[in-house]
Amino acid sequence: MWDQSGIRSYDKYDVQSGNRSKSEKDQSKHVQDLIKKLGPAISKDMLKNVESGSKNHSISSVKKHDSRQGKGSPAPAKVDLQPVPSSNVPEAQKVEGSEPNNVAIVDVGKSCELRFGSYCLWLREHKEDMKDSMVKRLKDQLFVARAYFPSIAKLPTQEKFSRELRQNIQDFERVLSESSKDADLPPQIGQKLQKMEASIAKAKSFPVDCNNVYKKLSQILDLTEDEANFHMKQSAFLYRLAVQTMPKSLHCLSMRLTVDYFTSPSSDMEVPRSEKYSDPTLRHLVIFSKNVLASSVVINSTVMHAKESQNLVFHVLTDQENYFAMKLWYFRNAYKDATVQVLNVEELDLDYHDKAALLPLSLSEEFRVSFHGINNMSILKTRTEYISIFSNSQYLLPEVFPSLKKIVVLDDDVVVQQDLSALWSLSMGGKVNGAVQFCSVRLGQLQSYLGENSLDKNSCAWMSGLNLIDLARWRELKLTETYRRLVQELDIGEQSIEAAALRASLLTFQDLILALDGEWVLSGLGHRYGLDSQAIRKAAVLHYNGNMKPWLEMGIPKYKGYWRKFLNLEDQILSVCNVNP
Repeated sequence: MWDQSGIRSYDKYDVQSGNRSKSEKDQSKHVQDLIKKLGPAISKDMLKNVESGSKNHSISSVKKHDSRQGKGSPAPAKVDLQPVPSSNVPEAQKVEGSEPNNVAIVDVGKSCELRFGSYCLWLREHKEDMKDSMVKRLKDQLFVARAYFPSIAKLPTQEKFSRELRQNIQDFERVLSESSKDADLPPQIGQKLQKMEASIAKAKSFPVDCNNVYKKLSQILDLTEDEANFHMKQSAFLYRLAVQTMPKSLHCLSMRLTVDYFTSPSSDMEVPRSEKYSDPTLRHLVIFSKNVLASSVVINSTVMHAKESQNLVFHVLTDQENYFAMKLWYFRNAYKDATVQVLNVEELDLDYHDKAALLPLSLSEEFRVSFHGINNMSILKTRTEYISIFSNSQYLLPEVFPSLKKIVVLDDDVVVQQDLSALWSLSMGGKVNGAVQFCSVRLGQLQSYLGENSLDKNSCAWMSGLNLIDLARWRELKLTETYRRLVQELDIGEQSIEAAALRASLLTFQDLILALDGEWVLSGLGHRYGLDSQAIRKAAVLHYNGNMKPWLEMGIPKYKGYWRKFLNLEDQILSVCNVNP
């Protein structure tokens, strides 16, 4: 996954060559020219996002490997919040920080994962063997021959060799103009390559003007690096576009359901309001979603593992655009004896005086946290984690469900593998939010972004995905008002309102988090390739946090099966829209 702050220029002119002929301005102009010639038909705003990272951090703090890591309170880390793409929302978030105990500063501009996030993980997993290696080898030899030719042509005693080298260059130029793949090369290309290699070896034996050769090779290197940098940015942009855009099949599904809703007889769609919707003695689960398929997997997986499905009441909160598709889907599909209610957040009649400040619908915000350091072998290591946290819409819960006292909130990128009924029997002990803590990221490591506060620096960050909420206690403490006040008070500068949600949410729930057992949720199925299969089977809930959601083509293949098995792929409308994750 890549993001705005993750991209920056290489500074190769100052570090590698010392006195290269190109300036940074010339390099930037060349990259822009390449984008104009080769880039896809995309808006200037999107391209601006690609290039904006060059203005940000050019160095990053690192730390030596310490076997005692994790003990004691971590030192503050420098944190920068920038958007990270998500297939659910237009912009999610990321945090980029550094590990504690800073002892050195290095240039990490060429660290792929820091620049482009989970795109690099996906790229390594899907790396292909180099194709047309012979064509690439011919081009390399041609570049070297061109670099030496001007110096050889000036030697008065080497006219014959000069003509031979020129002939070899012309032969290579003719072959490469006619062949772009190894399969197109003429059968005698091996002999031509041997002649060229012999000529280059002979040219290197003469006392030539090294400055001319250096300039020529430097120009070729600059051009190659510029083009490679451009293609890397373009590939990462296309990856970002793929994970941020709703797949065509899911868009088709939503549109067809909406059309069917309005073409169906209105009498068929009239469903009397169930008394179960507001019955506090039942087990209520809330899902915020704009994705019909994702929310149905959450409900189906929960019901399939429930011991008493008749006591389950699901409340799916969505936006105006997806409301009618959701409503028809859950009208047509039954989930054992469970009850499903679909609500349009934008049309709720709430008493909350500042409801507009918490709308439109926003899903849980995801943040990328990047740590980088050097181990005992002085090798640069990067560790990237993702945390998800409540956004504005979750703070409407006490107003949306005024008669309920305790609910479970599920993100739409989770799969339930065990019965969740034990959650309702947990004693909250005055806490408001029961959540799994994520100790790979501690609050002290985010201190530079959170600012001076009374948070325990050694406390773990908490995660959304599966949350047990005491609404009665929430109302008593007026946490929604606290959250809105914190968002307004925080000096976010040029940061987005989503970025402020991290700080405001952590401060709002300060000392009000009930730590759930870690086996309730296993996170990382949307960005980590190496999760233990036994841990996956044991977890009560699987959380696909990260960019590689299971309904996307970019999703991690070996984790898709856990999500896919709760789809009814025999449904006719799924076949019509070619929904086949």
